[in-house]
Amino acid sequence: VLSLPLLSTGAIFDESARRDDEVFRLAVADLNLNNEILETEKITISVEFVDGNNPFQAVQEACELMNRGILALVSSIGCMSAGSLQTLADAMHIPHLFIQRSPAGTPRSTCPLTSRLPGADDYTLMVRPPVYLNEVILQVVSEYSWQKFILFYDSDFDIRGIEDFLDRTSQQGMDVSLQKVESNINMMITSLFRTMRVEELHRYRDTLRRAVLFMSPATAKAFITEVVETNLVAFDCHWILINEEISDYDLQELVMKSIGRLTVVRQTFPMPQNTTQRCVKHNHRINTSLCDPKNAKAQQLEITNRYIYDTVLLLANTFHRKLEDRKWHSMASLNCIRKNSKPWQGGKSMLDTVKKVHGLTSFLEFTDNGTNPNIFFEILGTNYGEDRGRGVNRVSEHIYIITGFEEPFVMVSENVLGKPKKYQGYSIDVLDALSNYLGFKYEIYVTSDHKYGSLQPDGQWNGLIGELVSKRADVGLSALTITPERESVVDFTTRYMDYSVGVLLRKAERTVDMFACLAPFDLSLWACIAGTVLLIGILVYLLNWLNPPRLPMGSMSSTTLYNSMWFVYGSFVQQGGEVPYTTLATRMMMGVWWMFALIVISSYTANLAAFLTITRIENSIQSLQDLSKQTELPYGTVLDSAVYDQVRSKAMNPFERDPMYSQMWRMINRTGDGNVDESKEGVRKVKYGHFGFVWDTAVLEYIANNDEDCSFYTVSSNAPDRGYGIAMQHGSPYRDIFSQRILELQQNGDMDILKLKWWPKDSPCDLYSSVQMRQNGNALDIHSFAGVFCVLAAGVVISCLIAIVESWWSRRKGSRDDKEIDLEHLHRRVNSLCTEDESPHKQFSTSSADLTPLDMDALPAARQALEQISDFRNTHITTTTFIPEQIQTLSRSLSAKAAAAGFSTGFTSGGGVLQDHRTGGVGPFRQRAPNGGFFRSPIKTMSSIPYQPTGPGPNFGYGNDPDRGTSI
Repeated sequence: VLSLPLLSTGAIFDESARRDDEVFRLAVADLNLNNEILETEKITISVEFVDGNNPFQAVQEACELMNRGILALVSSIGCMSAGSLQTLADAMHIPHLFIQRSPAGTPRSTCPLTSRLPGADDYTLMVRPPVYLNEVILQVVSEYSWQKFILFYDSDFDIRGIEDFLDRTSQQGMDVSLQKVESNINMMITSLFRTMRVEELHRYRDTLRRAVLFMSPATAKAFITEVVETNLVAFDCHWILINEEISDYDLQELVMKSIGRLTVVRQTFPMPQNTTQRCVKHNHRINTSLCDPKNAKAQQLEITNRYIYDTVLLLANTFHRKLEDRKWHSMASLNCIRKNSKPWQGGKSMLDTVKKVHGLTSFLEFTDNGTNPNIFFEILGTNYGEDRGRGVNRVSEHIYIITGFEEPFVMVSENVLGKPKKYQGYSIDVLDALSNYLGFKYEIYVTSDHKYGSLQPDGQWNGLIGELVSKRADVGLSALTITPERESVVDFTTRYMDYSVGVLLRKAERTVDMFACLAPFDLSLWACIAGTVLLIGILVYLLNWLNPPRLPMGSMSSTTLYNSMWFVYGSFVQQGGEVPYTTLATRMMMGVWWMFALIVISSYTANLAAFLTITRIENSIQSLQDLSKQTELPYGTVLDSAVYDQVRSKAMNPFERDPMYSQMWRMINRTGDGNVDESKEGVRKVKYGHFGFVWDTAVLEYIANNDEDCSFYTVSSNAPDRGYGIAMQHGSPYRDIFSQRILELQQNGDMDILKLKWWPKDSPCDLYSSVQMRQNGNALDIHSFAGVFCVLAAGVVISCLIAIVESWWSRRKGSRDDKEIDLEHLHRRVNSLCTEDESPHKQFSTSSADLTPLDMDALPAARQALEQISDFRNTHITTTTFIPEQIQTLSRSLSAKAAAAGFSTGFTSGGGVLQDHRTGGVGPFRQRAPNGGFFRSPIKTMSSIPYQPTGPGPNFGYGNDPDRGTSI
């Protein structure tokens, strides 16, 4: 076992690079504590700080470290001191791992390292890749087709580093101007305004429309602020900032201060796809404060800090291999000051053991000339605009987006043969808003298995998440929910829409019932009401038969069973009756019946109004709790989806177990065909079957909104517990940029406008009503009253049939019943007339005449002049009327008959006794009816006429018009 001092490592840092020393010591402490690479051995370190511009001091400190005995030398200094250390390392055969850093954060320039002798070994390894800024900036300006621009550089930048760039732009015919930016920027701008005339200032202002900045972030922020405030640049300007080491914080500040368009070129580091791989490198667990890009400390790391950590990890693995291969060479004390000092014999073996290793900067390897070729650049930029605080995006490349179809998030808008597919949807609108604002281009392709992604038994992810994990896509976009499992392997932006679980159900259909008017009462109640009408009618008839009522004189009503039934029915339907009932028992019976009818009719009216406006709710599921408690309606979701995992987790995880989800989980897995493979299949099962589909509420609301029949309704949980996000590879540089822009869209209301496009507030369908409503509100249609019209039509037909039967029966009996009279009726009428005539104000003479129909027939002239006016009800008696002009003729005829019979009539011709009743004359007479009854003559007299009934006769009512008379 080797002693600890044999693993000693030396380090030389620039005095301004105190952060390098901090990370260097942290890396050594991690390796010594974890025992993951070195088990019993420990690394010891010796650190010295020098002036980066003093090569002699750097060599002196390095010699001091070699005298102490070191296995390797790590340095983080500038190019001038690095050249001296390179010479020393080659001479002493000490592996030298050099991390180039630039002064004050300015862009790096190529280090002109000392040229080696032919055949000499190179013991200096350049851990940080060479400078490629010349190639990058030339490619960027060529992409933008710039032919004339100005190049600004700060005082700390080595202008010799861009000589190659200037030569190549000159060869391509580009007009490039150079201008140095002094440390006092305000004084420099003031001198411009003081020395330049107005015309020159305008030309200079036009030159500033296109500019390239080789500056540190601090100098760039101060310079941009000054030129914007002095109005030297316009909103159509475009500036390019070149610096490998620009943090996200510096980038956001630059965007805040700039106007027009800003493009930033910086170095980036690809990160592994999941946290486990990202924080474990070659059996070594890196501190999460350094490997997690979400950590605040990790975001503050400089590029040299990352390479310092990887250098220590590289040396630890090198020491481990040397100990395993037993090719360790003891190290003699080196004295580089002695003239005849010999180099370390184990240096060549140690140098050859340095191999490829993963670290914070992903992958370290060295070419034959000792340089690390692995470097990645990203080009970020804004679009034109006056607004401050804009986001930035990655430009100069396509972003590959993996998606899956889900209405209304991602859909195919059109697919013309021979042309690429075009997509639309809410997620596509969000992507376009990000693309238009940030200026990037994208290409979309669809997952082959149409899955969002879940962890498979073999540990691999399928679907959309699997494409991101395997790095075949940069961004994943669809109705993708943010879950802890997915977030462990990919990064998500901030949520751009809330998510909750809901259920899609089919509305209860409104059935058309032509006898809906009868629906307020059931059949048994209608039967009871009909029986009650019959019973009360019979009881009323019996009560009147036992105790006949005293009907008033002249009444046309009768207390037959038919009339009683008709009266009871008329009072029930609130139409009144014709038969008067005067006995106390009958009135008590009818009073109770009217109260019963009032209650029944009122109840029917109220229930009919409610029944015709509110359809019976057949489906009572109004929440997820209602769904979980019932077992009649089967339901399910999409297999291997976020909803499926959520229900399973909350049903089986003891720490978040929910009884509602436990019942849902048992119901979902009760039948083999409960779940579906795609959401469209679930929607079809709901529409054409007896099924409930558990899925994202936003998707279900869109489906219910756009259903032609409005046959769906949705129920969901009250509060959203997750959200929809845009998925990206772990460590993706797009995450923070996209998240910031999404927050801006939400803050200014643009996200709500995009949402209203797909989920409008004035939807024609009611998403929350479980019954099928009419499109014209609560208006009733003909179907609701078809039964009423049918009853009316049946009544009309039956009435017509009865009328035909009655007409036939009347004609059959007409030949023998024409002269039959209801004697009782006639007798009552005659008694009424006599009573009326014997009243005090009506006096008749004692003389009278009895006339028979034969006497009336003897008056042809008068009979022919009679006017028929009406028929008596239920008889064939015809009423005729005398006109005044016929009275004289009739009087003469009656006088002649009376004289022959020995009566005095009181009628005379001319000035005789008979006078016109209009002039006060009197001439009463009586006519005998065929059955022996009497009728008054139409001529009233003041004398009394004794009445002697000869038999019963019908009772008729006549008017007492003095100008008209009647006879039979």
